Amino acid sequence: MAKQDYYEILGVAKSADEKEIKKAYKRLAMKFHPDRNPGDKDAENKFKEIKEAYEILTDAQKRAAYDQYGHAAFEQGGMGGGGAGFGGGGADFSDIFGDVFGDIFGGGRRQRAARGADLRYNMELTLEEAVRGVTKEIRIPTLQECDVCHGSGAKAGTKPQTCSTCHGAGQVQMRQGFFSVQQACPTCHGRGTVIKDPCNACHGHGRVERSKTLSVKIPAGVDTGDRIRLTGEGEAGEQGAPAGDLYVQVTVKKHPIFEREDNNLYCEVPINFAMAALGGEIEVPTLDGRVKLKVPAETQTSKLFRMRGKGVKSVRGGSVGDLLCRVVVETPVGLNERQKALLQELRESFGGPTGENNSPRSKTFFDGVKKFFDDLTR
Repeated sequence: MAKQDYYEILGVAKSADEKEIKKAYKRLAMKFHPDRNPGDKDAENKFKEIKEAYEILTDAQKRAAYDQYGHAAFEQGGMGGGGAGFGGGGADFSDIFGDVFGDIFGGGRRQRAARGADLRYNMELTLEEAVRGVTKEIRIPTLQECDVCHGSGAKAGTKPQTCSTCHGAGQVQMRQGFFSVQQACPTCHGRGTVIKDPCNACHGHGRVERSKTLSVKIPAGVDTGDRIRLTGEGEAGEQGAPAGDLYVQVTVKKHPIFEREDNNLYCEVPINFAMAALGGEIEVPTLDGRVKLKVPAETQTSKLFRMRGKGVKSVRGGSVGDLLCRVVVETPVGLNERQKALLQELRESFGGPTGENNSPRSKTFFDGVKKFFDDLTR
């Protein structure tokens, strides 16, 4: 049976450089590794193919021979013999494969002390605060560097000692079947040092629980979903490692008058039907105070009036949004007898229930209804 092309095995083009080949190899080797697929012969065979392809294509001399002669270059009498095979004379597993598991087992390097965790604080703002910007004081519980040992975790006058198990490497070599892999030292957990005399204040952790108060400046124009990052204000790192960050998550409360959409503000403005019919001038609210709005005669409900520059300037820059006022024509309530009589007189003056001369939309609607029922009876 003909052997599969090495480039096809790794899923790379023939022009792929060593970096691309190595990346493909890592991905596939992790997937088909025998330890991840115990008892799966197909996975084991695939793993062998991947390793063989990798060994050939990352060796400049072997790759050149393969590109010219194909698999024949490594058959009996050819270059390299059976060395590319899984059990042949190729490189040792720890040399060829150590970098693949470096992220899992540490790759033989000492594990650095862990950076402090990032924290999140949820902050509610009013619309006015979000639009104009505000400075808020917040109090957060967190882990901070111990003042006594300054994060080392060791008692005053002492210091962490080199781990006797891994001799400071942070890693130990373990054999699993015919594989040799590196993993974090079980004694020092990858740090390379152990604390014989822990600090009395933090009990060897290098950090203590404490609340702190911060002054947070919220820039003008933020909106729900925006996040403000405060570098180094998260939890302190282990054994003097850098602190994490604090993320302030913004939520803007619902406003009784305005709704925000991007940089625009929307509000509903009720007007009586006399104002809608005859026109006039009314006062409408903005975030900067009241302004006059001229309502033309014969204004219909849901009409939008745009007041330019009365919206929001986004925190990301750009032009200021607009305020859009949607008028809603109100039906009068609580009428006295005089008002009812006047309305009755007005209705009669319209010349019928549809008032086709004064209510064009009403006439169009009822004409459509009449046509609909006429069509049904045909």
